[in-house]
Amino acid sequence: MALALFDLDDTLIAGDSASLWLEYMVAEELAPAGMVAEEQAMMSLYHQGKMDMHQYMAFTLQPLAGKTRQWLDSLCTRFAEQVLRERLYPQGLARIDWHRKQGDTLVLISASGEHLVTPMARMLGMDHCIAILLDEEEGLLTGQTRGTLSFREGKVARINQLFGGLDDPWQGSFGYSDSHNDLPLLQAVALPHAVNPAPRLRQAAEQAGWPCLHWQLVEEKVQ
Repeated sequence: MALALFDLDDTLIAGDSASLWLEYMVAEELAPAGMVAEEQAMMSLYHQGKMDMHQYMAFTLQPLAGKTRQWLDSLCTRFAEQVLRERLYPQGLARIDWHRKQGDTLVLISASGEHLVTPMARMLGMDHCIAILLDEEEGLLTGQTRGTLSFREGKVARINQLFGGLDDPWQGSFGYSDSHNDLPLLQAVALPHAVNPAPRLRQAAEQAGWPCLHWQLVEEKVQ
């Protein structure tokens, strides 16, 4: 049994779940339209490797403050079915199925919030889900996070926390991601894979000799 660690955004799905979620909330009149431009400016910093994830989460979770977990889970399940399901890469689904047949432990690990990642983990039949945890008090969301953020080195820390009982959880492990922000994770696994890699990850993958996988929503036509 080996760990098979899959990033979500721009790896298993075409697009970023948090950005799509904000657009969904605006469309549902649950968030002000002006948040979209500011969120996109923050995402630009993410792609440059300069994002402050605590700041990003505090900003994007504002509309959820005071809401119940039950309300949010219901809405996010519907969002996953209506918006994210059709964005799943068939090649990613096939790779998950291959690992499942090998008896590997499937882990969806993301720097998006647990409210977005958990319904996708259920949809994909993953064994474990690691995402940024949402804080709550007296049954209501505070709009803040808790614990170690599963971002950059935080992903490695969260894996070590979850699988600390194993002698070496990284032995024989697989990793799949599109972003240079996941270099700490990809460098920790035994068998890293760059999926539709952004330029900085592609360069690192080529230098390290890692496989670069090209996943897409529609199969290319044979000429």
